[in-house]
Amino acid sequence: MPTIQKTYNVAVIPGDGIGKEITPVAQQVLERAARGVADFSYTYFDLGAERYLRDGSILPDEELDRIKRTDAILLGAIGDPRIKAGILERGLLLKLRFSLDQYVNLRPSKLFRGVESPLKNPGDIDFAVVREGTEGLYCGAGGAVRRGTPQEVATEVSINTAYGVERVVRYAFDLAMRRRRHVTLVHKKNVLVNAGDMWQRIVDDVAKEYPDVTHDYLHIDAATIFMVSQPSRFDVILTDNLFGDILTDEAGEVVGGVGYSASGCINASGEYPSMFEPIHGSAPDIAGKGIANPTAAVLSSAMLLRHLGLDEPAERIERAVEADIEQSGAVQRSTKQIGDDILARL
Repeated sequence: MPTIQKTYNVAVIPGDGIGKEITPVAQQVLERAARGVADFSYTYFDLGAERYLRDGSILPDEELDRIKRTDAILLGAIGDPRIKAGILERGLLLKLRFSLDQYVNLRPSKLFRGVESPLKNPGDIDFAVVREGTEGLYCGAGGAVRRGTPQEVATEVSINTAYGVERVVRYAFDLAMRRRRHVTLVHKKNVLVNAGDMWQRIVDDVAKEYPDVTHDYLHIDAATIFMVSQPSRFDVILTDNLFGDILTDEAGEVVGGVGYSASGCINASGEYPSMFEPIHGSAPDIAGKGIANPTAAVLSSAMLLRHLGLDEPAERIERAVEADIEQSGAVQRSTKQIGDDILARL
């Protein structure tokens, strides 16, 4: 009797620039890896710069409701120099993260064989950053008075709740149990004494439930130093929204560039779909040339599969990508060529 495969409905948002070029490659790889295990149907969403310039829409409520009913989201890239900074980021990306309660931003960083790090002696680099995704300075709390005058006052308020911190701390410790069992909290508790103290206390309390996981602490400035001087010391880095945003870009660079860096915006409760995307931007300077590296998008599709519980297909993608990079990572190839080479390994 034939096995009945589950069909997953994936929301696809190609977005802007190279997002339209790399996303189809990620879909092809995802389907090939999961063949015989799962089927996928896609719901495409025209969201991003072109939509905004055409009719002023960013993320209409009815489309957000449709996205909520999918199993996962595959996102390409968002951003366009024709649009004022912050409009698409807050109106689309952050609205998705907050509306879908994607409270974990998971960003793995690994130095693959065949990739040259800008570091002189990088050692083995393989860590993951668990960044809180729905609180902190990105909440939008704050405002401005006397805007445009010499007396203007602008405020941005960092919101940190015990509920929000504890759930992301638990995610980090659970992840560490599946890795090398070490968590590093990164904050600035000597200056940010209220939020920093709460983060540290919650980490200390949760750690008691994970006796096999060790943990330590670094100020954010020290963490940036160790990221370039001793990156092999890290296993799971746990940090807040703003520090995580900055630190993961540095992490992407030390492993050879953000073209190899995938990420997931995770709703770990499963109440809403999680979203998977490369951490790089829309790269308008190379858009349309067919030369964008789709590897980060492909690795994001592996993260999507793993989130759905499809570990074996996810591992197949990861192995294929590692083999492709080791053999051909230094070779100049088109977007299609890289995709075809990875597909051939599956």
